[in-house]
Amino acid sequence: MNYPMIIYIVGWIFGIEAALMSPSLIVALIYRERSGWAFVVSIALCLAIAFLCARKRPANKVFYTREGFVTVALSWICMSLMGALPFVFSGTIPNMVDALFETVSGFTTTGASILPAVEGLPNCVLFWRSFTHWIGGMGVLVFLLCLLPMTGSGYHMSLMKAESPGPSVSKLVPTVRDTAKILYGIYLFLTVLEIVFLLIGRMPLFDALTTAFGTAGTGGFGIKNDSIGGYSSYLQSVITIFMIMFGVNFNVYFYLLMKKPRQAFECEEARWYLAIIAVATAIIAFCIRGFYPSLREAFHHAFFQVGSIITTTGFATADFNLWPNVPKTILVMLMFVGACAGSTGGGIKVSRFILLLRTISREMFELLHPNGVRKIKLEGHAVDHNTMKAVNVYLIAYVMIFAFSVLLIAFDDYDLVTNFTAVAATFNNIGPGLELVGPTANFSLYSSGAKLVLIFDMLAGRLEIFPLLLLFVRDTWRKF
Repeated sequence: MNYPMIIYIVGWIFGIEAALMSPSLIVALIYRERSGWAFVVSIALCLAIAFLCARKRPANKVFYTREGFVTVALSWICMSLMGALPFVFSGTIPNMVDALFETVSGFTTTGASILPAVEGLPNCVLFWRSFTHWIGGMGVLVFLLCLLPMTGSGYHMSLMKAESPGPSVSKLVPTVRDTAKILYGIYLFLTVLEIVFLLIGRMPLFDALTTAFGTAGTGGFGIKNDSIGGYSSYLQSVITIFMIMFGVNFNVYFYLLMKKPRQAFECEEARWYLAIIAVATAIIAFCIRGFYPSLREAFHHAFFQVGSIITTTGFATADFNLWPNVPKTILVMLMFVGACAGSTGGGIKVSRFILLLRTISREMFELLHPNGVRKIKLEGHAVDHNTMKAVNVYLIAYVMIFAFSVLLIAFDDYDLVTNFTAVAATFNNIGPGLELVGPTANFSLYSSGAKLVLIFDMLAGRLEIFPLLLLFVRDTWRKF
């Protein structure tokens, strides 16, 4: 284990976090808010730690997958701890566990909150709260790859594989650093584009910025108590479209950027993703048509909520907890499906479900034809054994952590639907669940112990489980 190199990179993370807190300080100065001092202190602490950890590059630069996974997990934990300080110092969330829950929910783009109301919070705090979504959406380590010059793609791939969501990570261009720049370029462009469309709909600039941050990161923190419900139908439609766009594999946008539309439209996962959205929207709209004056309005709310849940954004235009059981069941199922691999969305990912279904199909084929051979294919290419093993192991770990988490928070003695959807909403980085943690409620009802379990789930869900689990394995820390 190359400890000096890990400390060096984590030090850079503290420095980057200090820079990323600066816009919130500027917001405090613009609105003349005293809470801005909380960011001054937090930035100073981040810079001090960054100086101590990253003032000298280690001589030994050997960096393997093990170091990459550990570095990513530690970076997200440290980043969350420091990111919680502005909430604590400003008095917005004085309890450290609650502040950590809110911050982890932001960075992991979950959007689950312990705050009963947000409209009375200082603008600088609201800005930071939403900005954590944008930071965590693409990943701060991916951002680091754009800035930190490290020779050898092994460093970069070890970090990128550990942080990027999905069953596999590939380079778009020969160097990983250039790939990271392209990804962030697309991410920034789509964010700015959404802000422009929101401003066209006469949304205030501050609202447009914070809403775009939440949409781009598929996070879901709103600056209004009713989430997105108070905005016009036009603005809600814009947000819906961009939520779905940010849930698409960014490889699709890269192909379009490279003027290769054929490769973009051949993305099988994206086609499945859009088909699931279309079918789910149609069924839910039909089921809730009696709740609204017209079928058009029912379709509007169904489309928004399906887009919000499958992309794991968590915005809401209506209290879907009051909808009939069929729509609620579909939404819970979409929580598990999630968005595409290589997007900013959470969940298990559409590509894993495609591979799972094809594994079942192949097993049935081989039962009927013992001597037959059928390869599992995705995007027209055969899926290798290692990828399938990784998918299967991921699903096993997912189910075990999910079940154990539901058991642990059950000690708080709330009903099964509340506990089940609370874990589903945090582990899949969704935000709202059902019943006591529905879209009009929050997670403040849980004890500190239960919140720590849900914090673990949010981090595990965002980091695809294994980088976080490796921290608890003794062999991880041995020097070989």
